[in-house]
Amino acid sequence: MYIYPAIDLYGGKAVRLLKGDYARMTVYSDDPVSVARDFAAAGASHIHLVDLEGAKTGKPANLDTIAKIVETTRLFAEVGGGIRDMETVESYLSIGVSRVILGTAAVNNLDFLKAALRKYGDKIAVGVDLKDGYVAIKGWTETSDLQAEDFFGKMKSLGVKTVICTDISRDGAMKGTNRELYRELSEKFDMALIASGGVSSLEDVTALAAMQLHGAIIGKAYYIGAVDLKQAVEAAK
Repeated sequence: MYIYPAIDLYGGKAVRLLKGDYARMTVYSDDPVSVARDFAAAGASHIHLVDLEGAKTGKPANLDTIAKIVETTRLFAEVGGGIRDMETVESYLSIGVSRVILGTAAVNNLDFLKAALRKYGDKIAVGVDLKDGYVAIKGWTETSDLQAEDFFGKMKSLGVKTVICTDISRDGAMKGTNRELYRELSEKFDMALIASGGVSSLEDVTALAAMQLHGAIIGKAYYIGAVDLKQAVEAAK
């Protein structure tokens, strides 16, 4: 299993939201490139980047910062947050991003998702945010009427290879990840599943690795020192 340490970007800074609430934002660093360098130094090979402004507005706002992170670290970088047209997909891939994550667009615009999959294949991932078993959209500000399993089934049928699944109730709350959710999804769907939200201990990491998940995203737990990234990378192996 791969560890994806996360940088959520807002105004060119590394921040974290509590349960997706923009009103409860903590700034962890004014220098996200330095944070990414620390990830690489700890042995991480992958990185998860989110443009929080893009998630809200549908327009990329941290492209320059992401380009610097990719160029400086050479990590396998996946990026999400408000990617709703082919132009934005291409702008990220052109600066060396390895994989682009479609979130709201995968729910609201299947034609765009299909076109992106046709053109870029496994460079396209889908990010699904779950709130009480339903898919949340638009930076977690709205909940759709789509249930999790129906959504996963649909994505599988379209040929999506990688899904990043976030349990909003656990995100940033330091209460542990929703192991049962990921166990159920990994058993039912033969896809590369990346767990996100609440991965807050080495026990979480080893439990998810034992399920043979593709990856786990670590955010707040890294920033507050609850998880040592080097140990997490080793535990994930």
